This record gives sequence, structure tokens and C-alpha cells, in this order.
Amino acid sequence: MDEEAQEPRLGQEISFLSPESFSTLDEYSKNPRFIELQEELRGVLFARASGENTNIGATPDQLGEDAEDTDLHQPKRGFDFTRVSIPKIQLIKYIKNWIIECAPYLDKFDHARHFAIQVPVIAESSPALFYAVLAFSARQMERKMGSDKNYDSLELYQESIRLLAPGMQAKDSNMLVTACILAVMELMSGSPRNWRRHIEGCATLFDLFQVNGFSGGVLQAVFWCYARMEVCGAIISGGVESTVLALRNWAPPIPDDIATNADADAFVRNAFYQSSLKNSDMHANWAVYLCAKACDLMYRHTRATELHEADGHDTRPFRLQWKTLWSELQFWFESRSDISLPTLVSEDDGQIFPTILFAHWPAISSNQVYHATCLIMLEMRPRGEAVLPPEGSAVWHARRVCGISLTNPHRASLINAIQPLYLAGKLLTHSAEHIAVGKLFKIIEETTGWGALWRLRDLEIAWGYAPGEILSTMG
Repeated sequence: MDEEAQEPRLGQEISFLSPESFSTLDEYSKNPRFIELQEELRGVLFARASGENTNIGATPDQLGEDAEDTDLHQPKRGFDFTRVSIPKIQLIKYIKNWIIECAPYLDKFDHARHFAIQVPVIAESSPALFYAVLAFSARQMERKMGSDKNYDSLELYQESIRLLAPGMQAKDSNMLVTACILAVMELMSGSPRNWRRHIEGCATLFDLFQVNGFSGGVLQAVFWCYARMEVCGAIISGGVESTVLALRNWAPPIPDDIATNADADAFVRNAFYQSSLKNSDMHANWAVYLCAKACDLMYRHTRATELHEADGHDTRPFRLQWKTLWSELQFWFESRSDISLPTLVSEDDGQIFPTILFAHWPAISSNQVYHATCLIMLEMRPRGEAVLPPEGSAVWHARRVCGISLTNPHRASLINAIQPLYLAGKLLTHSAEHIAVGKLFKIIEETTGWGALWRLRDLEIAWGYAPGEILSTMG
């Protein structure tokens, strides 16, 4: 990569702004038992991926007993509530909360609602998955209610991990669903600085089971849930890291007769385009993939310019790679179907941000991700590379990122908005804009249980405020 970007990257302007420095953890994330269980989960996942014995943290008798529960030929049906000390009536509340509140967060791009409908069915014969669902739901309720003492989720999390090893030994693909749900639970719990550690184990399983974004069914839904975590993590890293799972493993395998990166790009773009013509969900997933590509390009460009490393992934000049990806982004935008277009757009004088209303839930996040990806791309635009307005204006994209969230208070979409809002917020200069964005972060954390205020604390420093100053103005 032999060309510099037109302007310093936003991440370089205030290089000390990072989750490592300023994001805070809740008491749960600092709980020694939670940290110990995270490491145990990683050990189970990596041991299976490497073909090692996964008898981690369990005796032979326990493994023999638990293996009966994961017998793929004669699975036991029905939920087993007896493995933990939590009353059954409370566990039933967690199941209800999963279906009503939690699963829609993960099904945000999925009309088939695999997490809400299929996962509970699978969990009837997969105790590890059942307890992962319970742990996720319990943690969401704990965070939403502000509970800082009673952690049912820790006991459920521990039980799911204990039951995971036998299923991993049996190479049960349901364990991939289990691992993904546990990873999302970890990220929800306000520990963004360790994002990569949360999802590395999942990445090894996608390789192991050869699952990608086109696999179909529950596993495809799980893949795109994982992919959204990848993108959030890559944005958090600010160009320091790329995705854990190589992008070549996100799409169908490239045919052997395709020899160039340009032809490979065209093959993948056509795969997404053809799939999106049949299923609007895939158009939204395509936006996630393009954002991941932009993060990967920033990562490789950063290493080329700051560490003077040769780009072993793609030998094309940086300018050409940038122009190709920018063209792909605009093709995505122009090829949206009617249901992915806004129902109403209003930019009247006096509005802090434009009103951009969508009737289709996947369209909310996918359009917002498009604008966020454009922000990433414009940060590293090659010198002299002209982009016509309004698409060439970073502030125009930033205002749309914020306007989409303000207009569409769909909870699943708000969770997906945390990182786009951070990218957009760094470009805002007026105090009224800062307060409006701050309120959005507060709403996300209070209504969904998802850790969001750590990003507001990062923005306060970027804007030049004292820590907590914007938050205090909101009461």
C-alpha cells in the first residue's frame, strides 16, 4: 500500500482514546468467577478445534453422565430444570424473556426468527444450549434492572460451559450455537476491551464446522450474529486489528479457476447480490460484510503506513483497493429493494438530525451500517481521490447515522447502533448534537441492558468535556 490517506485517521487524532484506557467494566465483568469461566470456555473451544481432549473442568464420571444428554441418536426431549439451584419458576421467566426480549436482538436481520423459534426447540435436546439461553436471558434482565448482587446468570453460564465439552467431543453443531450465544452474553456484560477474546473460540468453530454466511438455516443465522460481533470489535480496535475469522471464510469458497483478487471480489459481490434478490435479509447481511471489508482494509493500510509492512493479502495499490470497495458500497446502496428504502425522510430547519423512518427492521441497521462504513472509508480516502457530495461528506453520513437511531427506536437496531454512533459522534461539534447522542446511548443501556455508556465516556473525552459531564446534563 503505497499511498497515504488524505487526512489523518480519526483514531490517530486522539490516539489515546481506546477501550483499554477509558471504557469501564461493571462489577459482573470484574467478578473473578466470571473471568475464570471465560477462560474455561476458551479452553473448551480451542481444545476441540485443535483436536485435543476437551475434558476440561469435569471428572470422567461427569463427562459420561453429560454425554448421555448430548447423544445425537437418542436425544432426551424437554427442558431439564434440575441442574441448578435456581427455582424453576424463575427459570421459566428467563425462557419467556429470551423469546420476547432477547431473541429479537439476535434475529434483527432474520425474518425466519431462528433464535426465537428454532433455538428453543433445539435446546430441548441440548442442555448446554438450554443453559446458554437461560444465562443470556438472566444476564439481560440483571443488567436492565441494575442488579449488582444476585447473579443467576453466573450459575447458568457455568452450567452451560460444563455441559459444552461432551457436545464438542461429539462434534455436535449445536455447540456452535451455544458458543455464539455465550460470546454475545459476554460482550453484553460491558467488557468491550476483551472483544477479541470473546469471539476467538467461535471463529475456530466456524472453521471446524465449515459454516459461512451462506450455509442456510440456524447455522447461517448464528454466523451473521457472530459477524456483527466481529464488526463491532473491529471498529472498537480503530484499525489496530482486523476480523478474527478471515473474510474469505464469510462467503462461499472461491472457485479454483479464479486467480485474481479483483475476480474474487466480483464473485463474492455477485453471490451476495443474487442471494439478496431472493431474500432481503441477505442484503442487510451484505452491508455487515462490506463494513468488515472496510475495517480489514483500514487494518492493512495502517500496518503498511505505520509499520511499513507489505500487504501480503492483496498486492493491488491501496488507491485501487479503496476505489473498488467504495464502488461496492455504492452498488449496495443503489441496489436496495423497495422495502430497504426509507419510508420518510425529512430535513427541515430546526432539526438536530434528519428524520429517516424505515418500515422494515433489517433496513434500519443495514442503512446505518452503510453510512458508518462510508465514514470508515472516508477516513482513509487516498489523497486527491474526489468523491462527489453528499456521499463524499463525512458529516452528512454522521448526521444520518444519528438520525436513523433517533427516528427508529427499535431495540435490536439500537444495540447494533452503538459503534456507528461512536464513529458519527466524533465528527459532531455542537453541544446540542452531543447531548442528543448522549441520550441515545443512555436509552440503549437502560432499555436493552446492553453496555453502551462506555462509548459515551469515550466521546466526552473526544469532545473535550470532563468525564461524566454530558451524562450529568441528562439527569
